[in-house]
Amino acid sequence: MLEFRTEGFNGYGVKYSPFFDSRIAVAGSANFGLVGNGRLFILGLTPQGIVAEKWFDTQDSLYDVAWSEAHENQIVVASGDGSIKLFDLGVNDFPVRAWQEHKREVFSVHWNLVTKDTFCSSSWDGTVKIWSPTRPDSLVTLPTHSCTYSTSFSPHSPSILSAVSSDSQLRLFDLRTPPSAQNHLTLSIPIHAPPRAAKLDPALAGLSLTAPAEALTHDWNKYRDSVIATAGVDRLIRTFDIRAPAQGPVAVLPGHEYAVRKLAWSPHLPDLLLSASYDMTCRVWSDGSAMGHGSSPQLPNPATGGGGGGAGARELGRMNRHTEFVTGVDWCLFGAEGWCASCGWDERLLVWDVRAIMGQ
Repeated sequence: MLEFRTEGFNGYGVKYSPFFDSRIAVAGSANFGLVGNGRLFILGLTPQGIVAEKWFDTQDSLYDVAWSEAHENQIVVASGDGSIKLFDLGVNDFPVRAWQEHKREVFSVHWNLVTKDTFCSSSWDGTVKIWSPTRPDSLVTLPTHSCTYSTSFSPHSPSILSAVSSDSQLRLFDLRTPPSAQNHLTLSIPIHAPPRAAKLDPALAGLSLTAPAEALTHDWNKYRDSVIATAGVDRLIRTFDIRAPAQGPVAVLPGHEYAVRKLAWSPHLPDLLLSASYDMTCRVWSDGSAMGHGSSPQLPNPATGGGGGGAGARELGRMNRHTEFVTGVDWCLFGAEGWCASCGWDERLLVWDVRAIMGQ
């Protein structure tokens, strides 16, 4: 396990470069993001450990970060003052472009993985916006009418994006639809709805019957284009199949003791999911979709805190080396399957191998 201290700045977001296996970006904030400056760290993995290759200071807190998919040296950050800034590693000190349209904190940014020429942002002001790094104004504004903590383009389609927000809704937008009164909204799924598995197993019936709670994070499965995972304040991780929105969650994964702050599906395996939580742990899960391939584990008992809501859905291991809230986690796209990075309020970035904790 490798470690780097983001001294003076509490980590909020971490992202591996899509171009280099040895480059990681961390978005940090002074004073836990409540007041003060932000800093974007560009870190390099070397034989001597993790070193800071560059950093950029900002006037307000930074909450998220996304690498450009088209330019290896460009990176965009989400700021607490409502601004979005694009930095270029070849240009010192200042961003090469900045946008100021959001009225509240920007909490999420995500680059379009298909066309690679746009990115999206979400804000506490109840909007999702789509941007081009070459344009001075946003291209599209999508209202959610609720504090929106996370937005993401589908990795399978350039025109579909999703968002989760404080009203416990998973929203899908399709930019190919006409901009009618729905503002490209094509689907809204209540995250707190009971799972369809509850109809088959009464023991699971109460597992997801919670009051609506703020949804803080979500992620698209990289192999199954209709599967999305969500999580938030109620501590439960849920997976949904957007082809059958009325069926409720396909799998429900309890286990975290406090809110889940970040989710990331594996880029290597279709059933593997990584989570970061305020309970100071990162955990790796299977959603049960790989049942029938290899061993067939038993369905854990939800009453014991194990997985539930889908046959075989379970926790595979946990990493508990952080000493404060864990706020960000990301997989490395390259090399041996299983390397990832996590950051948290303990001012530490940890790089570790998921395979080392599985089965613990």
